[in-house]
Amino acid sequence: MQNSKEAVVLTQAGLNLIQQALSIYDRHLTLVIGNRQFQDMFDLPDKLVRPGAEFGDTIRHLAERGDYGGVGDIDAFVRSRVDQAKAFVPHYIERTRANGRVISVEGNPLSQGGWVTVYTDITHIKRQERLLRARSEELSDLVLSHTEELAQTNRALESTNKALEEAKHELTEMERSTRLTAEMMPAHIARIDQDLHYTFSNRRLGKVIPGRPADLFGLHARDALGDEAYVRISPYFQKAFKGEPSVFEFTHEGSGRRIRVALTPDRDEESRVITGIYVLSMDITEEAQSRAALAQTRKRELAAQLTSGVAHDFANLLTIILGLQSRLGTMEIGDTAQELVEATTAAVRRGGTLLERIASISGKREVHYEATHLPDLLKGLETLTASTLPDGVSLNITVTDLDEPAVLDAGAVQDALLNLILNATHAIGAGPGNITLSVRPIRETWIEFRVTDTGPGFAKEALQHALDPFFTTKGGEGSGLGLSMVYDQTTVAGGHVKIFNASPKGGAVVSIRLPLRRPARPIAPRLVLLIEDNTDIRASVRAMLTDMGHQVIEAASTEEALGLVSLDGIGLILSDVILEGPQTGPEFLVGLKAAGLETPMLLMTSLPSDDARRANAGFPVLHKPFTKGELATFLSQEVRT
Repeated sequence: MQNSKEAVVLTQAGLNLIQQALSIYDRHLTLVIGNRQFQDMFDLPDKLVRPGAEFGDTIRHLAERGDYGGVGDIDAFVRSRVDQAKAFVPHYIERTRANGRVISVEGNPLSQGGWVTVYTDITHIKRQERLLRARSEELSDLVLSHTEELAQTNRALESTNKALEEAKHELTEMERSTRLTAEMMPAHIARIDQDLHYTFSNRRLGKVIPGRPADLFGLHARDALGDEAYVRISPYFQKAFKGEPSVFEFTHEGSGRRIRVALTPDRDEESRVITGIYVLSMDITEEAQSRAALAQTRKRELAAQLTSGVAHDFANLLTIILGLQSRLGTMEIGDTAQELVEATTAAVRRGGTLLERIASISGKREVHYEATHLPDLLKGLETLTASTLPDGVSLNITVTDLDEPAVLDAGAVQDALLNLILNATHAIGAGPGNITLSVRPIRETWIEFRVTDTGPGFAKEALQHALDPFFTTKGGEGSGLGLSMVYDQTTVAGGHVKIFNASPKGGAVVSIRLPLRRPARPIAPRLVLLIEDNTDIRASVRAMLTDMGHQVIEAASTEEALGLVSLDGIGLILSDVILEGPQTGPEFLVGLKAAGLETPMLLMTSLPSDDARRANAGFPVLHKPFTKGELATFLSQEVRT
């Protein structure tokens, strides 16, 4: 507060030192500040030079004193001057006061409202002009008149220059603020002219398309965007120059980004001619992944309900088999037997998707995430496909830069790839031919699985409909669900599928891109209370937990579990949803939570996700069947250590 008062005093003192009179009125026509020369020049009383004095009161005082000559109706005169002030425009005038003094008045508006006026006593200048006219008889009246006009014009010009300088300053500040705001936006904002050269850019193109330059001013759109993006956007440029705005999306293959672009024609206000295009583009990769997953999830409800009863028993059976295979895989059984274990596990995973094939067209498909070592997964795939490849057809698998585990639905991935390899085998026919499966990361955003064959490629109709359910080129031998299942499995996981031909001569290519996710850190070993009424499943899950380093105590019902929860050191409770006895798993856990137990509580079940007993459980749920890797991933995602 002290600094504010001191600033006001110093400002007033500074204004008092200038030779001209000055006043500043705000938008409400009240005085903000006036210097001493303002009071002295017009001989104003103190009350009219204090901040807050009304402009109309000052005009009335001067009119009543005769400064404006005979004005007649003073009230009408004051109203007229106040109305002029409310519609303020820059001006320069010279006025002779009642006391004979000549005053120049120059006023300029302020950007925040109100105006500043500077008053200069030019009496001596006018006197010199009269003396010059009286004493210079040899000069023509025309020259003298021009001299006087020039002097007045110069004074008016000086006032105008001051107004222009102030306007220039305000525009510069406005442009700086606008650019700063634009460069903080999470999108690229730009304008291109009729020759497709950039006239403005907020330097954010590289955030949307990695590797593109930041300074685009003067660059042609092709040089700024790169060939791939320019080819995709160029047709919309042509539409915009015809007056058609557009909003569209495309996938930038070079970066793996999904990009949304909005183009708006820039018309000249007077001629209505399109002089350029405003461009807004942004990276919507994550949005597209979530949108695709949501769209696919909503398609699947009816069939899942029809199969829920059978799926429950079948999933329990597969959970037992997977548990036994997991234990068998830890034994010293030799490389050949180990390969058979891996192949059997893969086959069980395929069995786990059998019922989901029916549900996947319109119901919800479960996603079984686990930390997956891709070279091992593909080795198991190679074992599975070995017996299906006809003579003369070879399969080559390459994995690049994916030594670290990634979180995937391993069963869905293996099932999709097997489908694609079988399709490629059918396309090649009797052979000879070659199938190539390549796997690589794309900018730490996607994992791409690309299956290429040397067959005749996709027909035109197949390129348009191959991903549709029940579309087949195999006649009565095909179900038409292979590629559509691949599409569904991929999009539910947030990925996308692309099909095309390697060349005009043939060779089908199917590209699957899935989000590249790295596994979370495993939870520390702890004491787990396992509640499961099926003896075989309980033994299988217990073995998985102990292999992870956990200690396990078991209960077959909620009554047994109630007698164990009070034991010291329990760090996790894992319960089935459906249990023998009066309570379900969720009901039991809700009771524990209401009693104040803060131990992490999780559920497992074979019920579909839209079953009310699962949907309203209120706790994280792991779907059966599951492998040890899926269980470990589930625990690391849901338990906070």
